[in-house]
Amino acid sequence: MSRLRIVAEFAAARWLRPLRTRAAVERRQRRLLRRHLRFLRRRSAYFRLLIGANPADLAALPLMDKRVMMERFDELNTVGVHRDEAMRIALANERSRDFAADLEGCSIGLSSGTSGHRGLFLVSRAEREAWAGTVLARTLPRGRILGHRIALFLRADNTLYEAVRSRAVSFSYFDVFAEMTENLERLARYAPTILVAPPSVLLAIARAAESGAIAVRPEKVYAVAEVLEVSDARRIAAGLRQERIHQLYQCTEGFLAHTCEEGVLHLNEDGVLIEREPLGDDRFAPIVTDLRRRAQPIVRYRLGDVLREREAPCPCGSALTALARIEGREGDTLRLPGQDGGVVDVFADLVSRALVYADGVAEYRIVQTGRRELEVGIEAAADTPLALVQANVAAELGTLADRLGADRAELRFVPYAPEPGRKLRRVERRWRGDRDDAEL
Repeated sequence: MSRLRIVAEFAAARWLRPLRTRAAVERRQRRLLRRHLRFLRRRSAYFRLLIGANPADLAALPLMDKRVMMERFDELNTVGVHRDEAMRIALANERSRDFAADLEGCSIGLSSGTSGHRGLFLVSRAEREAWAGTVLARTLPRGRILGHRIALFLRADNTLYEAVRSRAVSFSYFDVFAEMTENLERLARYAPTILVAPPSVLLAIARAAESGAIAVRPEKVYAVAEVLEVSDARRIAAGLRQERIHQLYQCTEGFLAHTCEEGVLHLNEDGVLIEREPLGDDRFAPIVTDLRRRAQPIVRYRLGDVLREREAPCPCGSALTALARIEGREGDTLRLPGQDGGVVDVFADLVSRALVYADGVAEYRIVQTGRRELEVGIEAAADTPLALVQANVAAELGTLADRLGADRAELRFVPYAPEPGRKLRRVERRWRGDRDDAEL
């Protein structure tokens, strides 16, 4: 591990690349893009056939997704790794819960995201070190960079995360599949200064801290891997005595966004280029090109996430695009019959915000199971009658439908049931009978 590269990346991301104007951001992106596409034309069999004489013509390249990534894995990667061998090692790591094995010096792992389709990711040693420096630069608190203890709760460890170890920090991985009681006891002994975990895990830690079962008070808390709902952020902040909950938007396709000191999410446009597919109302689906990732190139990779741009400039002064929210998966946008006979898209964030106004809701989950049917899992707050909470939820969902011009859905209330080992999705669309809008 080259500590020098980690330090260099840390310094560049923290101090040497201020990028205070959009022109500066875009100049850097153009320079990195030309260099990257030239490299891929030489080293990737897949891109050799696609990249023409102009190595900066990104729009001429086709979109990628997980299916393309898996089907063309051997041709895409530039380090000679074969998909079947990488899959064998990744599966063995998952089964043993020992994630130390690399292949050709590259970290390998599995990703299902929230779509349920299994994918492989491949990251070289140099990319691990660059990632480590950048993540440290954007997570360590201002004013103190030494002596931190980072607790990281994830579904799988990986040598990618081990790259974070340095003299500045100690690092401890917590397996989300392990017994939570044991994790909480170990967390209390570790006393992290920085806590990184999915919102569902942070809620459990916050409840334990609030009840006095454990004593932890990190300097910063980061939510990862799942959508951070506004109501959950408030509960976590209260339980862990935080001014705000920060976020890292990190996925198989790259380190895409981070929260600044003002609590605003910014796209990491000094290392990734994000094209936007408009979804309406300032929402867009991101099309990601990682400008520095070479072992497994991510070029024009369309993510199924829904992002919403912030209307007002961020007070921090950064020229990196500011986001209002990461709203969830595009495939989880509810699709209800419209009062005019058409179809109304009901974004997951709108549903979550409506539930904020429903008094007495402790936990909830809403799943579209039919054309106009919603399954609503509810857990009532203490001393609140369940029937009253259900009535409040029905009223808020009805008001939302009326405001959007959608027919009111038929609600089927069920007990709230968490699904251990699965990413928390407060709003989900399982009904796929609308593949052709004409069906409605």
